[in-house]
Amino acid sequence: MTIIEAISLADTLKPNDFNQLDKVRWLSNLDGLIKRSIIDTHEGSEDIQFSEYNESTPLDTVLLVPAPFEDIYIKWLEAQIDYHNNDYARYNISATAYNTIYHEYTKHYKEHHMPKQRLSRFLF
Repeated sequence: MTIIEAISLADTLKPNDFNQLDKVRWLSNLDGLIKRSIIDTHEGSEDIQFSEYNESTPLDTVLLVPAPFEDIYIKWLEAQIDYHNNDYARYNISATAYNTIYHEYTKHYKEHHMPKQRLSRFLF
């Protein structure tokens, strides 16, 4: 899924007044979190590149999470829209949906990638 696909689908499912750059930044925050907390803790992380998305990032940039977990981006954007609209009842529902797919993706990633080995340290 690309940045523009995620934004377009989220806008279709949850019409809102937030601008595209806000949504690009929200997606950047999510991919930054995924890169740091999931990918970078496992072997092969050096093969996956991520740099912050901003106003100069091409909108056809492919996001980090592949199918069948790419719905994480839609759920994330929906939760951000609800939160920033101060609609906390809807936010709780959106955040629960996001958390569910985030945990499914995390589990899947950990099942298919070896964790990085940590070196033992001895204290004298």
